[in-house]
Amino acid sequence: MTPERSERLNSVLAKRQPQLTIVLENVSDPHNISAVMRTCDAVGVQDIYVLNTKIGLHEKWGAKSSSSAAKWLTVHQFNDAAACFKALRLKYNKIYTTHLSTDAVGLYDLNLTESVALVFGNEHSGVSDEIISLADGNFIIPQVGIIKSLNISVACAVSLYEAYRQKNNAGHYDSVQLPPQALASLKTTWGFLDEA
Repeated sequence: MTPERSERLNSVLAKRQPQLTIVLENVSDPHNISAVMRTCDAVGVQDIYVLNTKIGLHEKWGAKSSSSAAKWLTVHQFNDAAACFKALRLKYNKIYTTHLSTDAVGLYDLNLTESVALVFGNEHSGVSDEIISLADGNFIIPQVGIIKSLNISVACAVSLYEAYRQKNNAGHYDSVQLPPQALASLKTTWGFLDEA
């Protein structure tokens, strides 16, 4: 690995945000997942959770839509909601679903500087009732058009960039956020990856 390459990867790791993650529930289109991965990488999200209770585990992602982002992320796949949420609760203080309900708050009213997981559901049916019942609350992205929903990858990008804005304003990108052990582990993993 060249010094320039090493410097670039160290710079990326210095901006990773371990207190922010995305959960995708039964998202069927691998291209949607890959587009989400690309945005995760762009804003410094390292871990992404893919929960498939109705479809099989994904074996690959859409290479064109992810621009190879998947190889730089830590992807956790689950086929059991309880196991997924048990893992999430060990790392994140709040879990919010994207769900239009009477108790939903607007995206811009969430405190995304805290330790938080944002859950996005299936392209057609959204987040399941089971997952809604396990979460701490629901949020919506404000819209004024006729169609009251966004493509999942777009909704995720809007949400992540609001998180980026809040975290950047709070100085979270100004110092390394990854714990030393996680940082060392990722450096080892990335050091053995083929050059991109």
